[in-house]
Amino acid sequence: MLDTPLSLWPLHGPDQTLIVAFVCIEQFIEFYYNQFDSDRKGLASLYRDQSMLTFESASVLGANSIVEKLSSLPFEKVKHQVSTLDAQPTLEGGIVILVTGQLLVDEEQRPMNYTQAFQLMRDPSGNYFVFNDIFKLVYG
Repeated sequence: MLDTPLSLWPLHGPDQTLIVAFVCIEQFIEFYYNQFDSDRKGLASLYRDQSMLTFESASVLGANSIVEKLSSLPFEKVKHQVSTLDAQPTLEGGIVILVTGQLLVDEEQRPMNYTQAFQLMRDPSGNYFVFNDIFKLVYG
């Protein structure tokens, strides 16, 4: 696993989960979008075999399939700008994250609005990984 901020936090109990959810999630989101924008293949360590991605209407299961899907998207350059970020703790020490923002692809001048939801769970060693990832462009 890459040395992402979330891999450094062995958490125990609801108080620590709340601290991560409301203070440190920004670091995860910053890492995720910087990596997505520069080298999508570098996101592989954030997913596991049981992870699922729904990108628009296409769903894929497993880290390899997710990275393959993200790497095959029909644009070369992308830049995410986060507008809002909300997080809540879930059962079993998980964290649900909702992001809204805008992104620019390739040479487009007008940004597109998007929303993305993540559910982070802990693996047996206590490191967080992306269990669910849902991305949608917002039209209108």
